Amino acid sequence: MTEALRPLGVELRHFAVLLVLADRGPTVQRDLAAATGSDKAGIMRVVDDLERRGLAVRRAVPGDRRVRAVEITPEGVELFDAAHVAAQPLAESMVAELGPGELEQLTRLLTRFAHPTEDDA
Repeated sequence: MTEALRPLGVELRHFAVLLVLADRGPTVQRDLAAATGSDKAGIMRVVDDLERRGLAVRRAVPGDRRVRAVEITPEGVELFDAAHVAAQPLAESMVAELGPGELEQLTRLLTRFAHPTEDDA
């Protein structure tokens, strides 16, 4: 994945944050840290990098002046889409050996893992 992202000038940690932002929309930094398995300092560095490149912006959260939500920019969406396309051959090769129905099963399990419901708890 690192090799697939290199021509785009982003690292996996940047792509992970863009993925969360593309999926969830504006997200506060502590939730970004939790979603990506990062710590507070690490997520701040990644968001700083994304802001410098114009791929994300921090915006005030109504009702709490201390909290900032991170939002993907149109340029960030373009880069995310390009990264998704670049990663597609790798993703396909990773699941090429799965048997009938196994890709669907893997997708269901990963979705449950990433987005648990009350039934999963």
